[in-house]
Amino acid sequence: MAALATRSRPACPAPPADGVASDLGWALGTVMRAYGKAAGDVMDGLPSGPRGYQLLATANALGAPPRQQALAAHLGVDRTVMTYLVDDLEAAGLVERRPDPVDRRARLIAVTDAGVARLCEVRQALDSAERHVLAPLAEPDRARLRGLLAHLAGELAAGEPGAGVCGTASPTC
Repeated sequence: MAALATRSRPACPAPPADGVASDLGWALGTVMRAYGKAAGDVMDGLPSGPRGYQLLATANALGAPPRQQALAAHLGVDRTVMTYLVDDLEAAGLVERRPDPVDRRARLIAVTDAGVARLCEVRQALDSAERHVLAPLAEPDRARLRGLLAHLAGELAAGEPGAGVCGTASPTC
């Protein structure tokens, strides 16, 4: 045991004066936990929860139905998992698979009218959750944070495999 006591520890940078508050990982984790808690009830009623929302929102934002495989690649979802996600949303009447007129083997994911209506409901509830989480910030700071996060997400998504496969460079697909 004496040998352990004489070992020197690797040098570690001194903690910031404000503790962990300026640590990006800590800040992101804290904000995500608060957002997840606030948005959790909203997502509970949606098939496949947050992933179902992501799929529904992305497919709707495109205007034209995307191919299932391209949508899976863009969202970073395994093809098998994507099949289950689409199955759940389709069973709820929120999306439908359509044959791709260009490639009969491929399927397009079209958001139904019921899917658009449900998406609008979820977005309104998520807006409320977002306002709750961002309440400590003044409105100009909220807008700046949203803008910075959207910019960062777009930059990071552009470098990921599958970026732009849905026919646009937009971070929403």
